Amino acid sequence: MPAVYGDRMTTFEDSEKESEYGYIRKVSGPVVVADGMNGAAMYELVRVGHDNLIGEIIRLEGDSATIQVYEETGGLTVNDPVLRTHKPLSVELGPGILGNIFDGIQRPLKTIAKRSGDVYIPRGVSVPPLDKDTQWDFQPKKLGVGDLLTGGDLYAIVDENSLMQHHVALPPDAMGKITYIAPAGNYTIQDTVLELEFQGVVKKFTMLQTWPVRTPRPVASKLAADTPLLTGQRVLDALFPSVLGGTCAIPGAFGCGKTVISQALSKYSNSDAVVYVGCGERGNEMAEVLMDFPQLTMTLPDGREESVMKRTTLVANTSNMPVAAREASIYT
Repeated sequence: MPAVYGDRMTTFEDSEKESEYGYIRKVSGPVVVADGMNGAAMYELVRVGHDNLIGEIIRLEGDSATIQVYEETGGLTVNDPVLRTHKPLSVELGPGILGNIFDGIQRPLKTIAKRSGDVYIPRGVSVPPLDKDTQWDFQPKKLGVGDLLTGGDLYAIVDENSLMQHHVALPPDAMGKITYIAPAGNYTIQDTVLELEFQGVVKKFTMLQTWPVRTPRPVASKLAADTPLLTGQRVLDALFPSVLGGTCAIPGAFGCGKTVISQALSKYSNSDAVVYVGCGERGNEMAEVLMDFPQLTMTLPDGREESVMKRTTLVANTSNMPVAAREASIYT
């Protein structure tokens, strides 16, 4: 199945040429064993078969790789090609995440539905997670040429919407002296907005960052939790108080209301942003979330009514997805 970019249909090979191929030796449900994979790495992203199905290497033995395929494997046959990408399963970070609905490997479901015209996700579809054409109002901080930056420093602000300011940070592994910083204006997430020089090498940066899903983002220190999490549910706030930045567990049997409580927190809590990951949810429960959230509004202190989706990102990964795909959605 060809991928979709804008109004043009392309294949995976159009956007990323591969010089190394393996070939399928065995297919067992969503698991594929491929030979000729010398040099492959654990958790490397691969494209399987002529439809370029998304897969991830979960085991290596000699030149054989066991691959977990995240899509329907019907039609795959022995000796079909396996294309290596030489990079791990990663997510795109930048303006445009809020208000979006993704699956467990960050494929934008609304965009896929709109461009494919189908209620099902086409096999091998490859749509950018974040819109590369949308322009954002880039407001740099008070920095100039010659200033020093290191990983994690904030160098600009982007108003993602009327509820959220997106702080643009330097990638954790970058540092150097500023040789160029874009003036205030409208830019896409692919436009160069910053250039740094370090040891004679100049690197260009955009508002878009790509990060491996299984690698934690580094932090200098953890902040002490000192602000209560107001859930909007009186029984929870009174008897089971929690804090912003904390962790809560809701154990219970089937049908006891665990999902209802998590949805209530997403709708009514005093948090700035909500990432709702429906990992292993029943399909009808996730469908209810996808139907309800875009229609919900919240009243701000100044009396304005705003959509809850402006501060929410939904990750829909239902129980019929492969186990490894559900695990990936947790990291996503």
